[in-house]
Amino acid sequence: MSTEPSHSGILYVVATPLGNLEDITLRAIKTLQQVGAVACEDTRRTSILLNHLEISGKKLISYHNFNEPRAIGQIILLLEEGVDVALVTDAGTPVISDPGYALLHALHERHLLTIPVPGASALTAALSVCPLPVNNFFFAGFLPHKKGRKSRLEYLTGLQASFVVYESPYRIIKLLDEVSNLLPDAQIFIGREMTKMYEEYLTGTIEEIRQQLVDGKTRGEFVVIVHPSGKKTIKSEKNHADHH
Repeated sequence: MSTEPSHSGILYVVATPLGNLEDITLRAIKTLQQVGAVACEDTRRTSILLNHLEISGKKLISYHNFNEPRAIGQIILLLEEGVDVALVTDAGTPVISDPGYALLHALHERHLLTIPVPGASALTAALSVCPLPVNNFFFAGFLPHKKGRKSRLEYLTGLQASFVVYESPYRIIKLLDEVSNLLPDAQIFIGREMTKMYEEYLTGTIEEIRQQLVDGKTRGEFVVIVHPSGKKTIKSEKNHADHH
């Protein structure tokens, strides 16, 4: 008699809170309760969330950029045994500037089912409160630290559209200086420490934002939205939008 499972497990790609633990959907909680295993970027971070949700006894699989091939093998084995698995990241929606693409590709190749459980995302959270034109934007995620950084920024600033990047506290001032050299008239929106105790949103010229950040406000992860044109163009775009 065959011991093969009657059906394969499903990978659920589950969005988790950016900071405020209340920003998790009812469906995400239910999914995390029901799956047989959770693949996570940092098992300690995910354990804190699961404890908060009073979910215990879950098999946790460490899945990050440095162990992808091994972790993917583990996840595929579980799915083929009929076990459902949740993929989570440290914060927000997996795969968007986080590990996950290689896993999704491997599952697609094997015709294994993947289902999203949508929720918090730093990208959409920042866009939703940005007072600059973002009806058309380019998302670039994290920029390279060194090699390829200059050419990437030159490409982005040449798009003539708003673009969004993620940046660390260690390079935020450097980023503002780099953008200033390429787009001196740009308007900038910054979201910092989103959904956390010290969350802050700043909008202005590069120089205005720079002045506010050098006052010791460079802690936390940043979402940076750059609009290439000055205030005049933004006003005309607003008028155009109002007439539609």
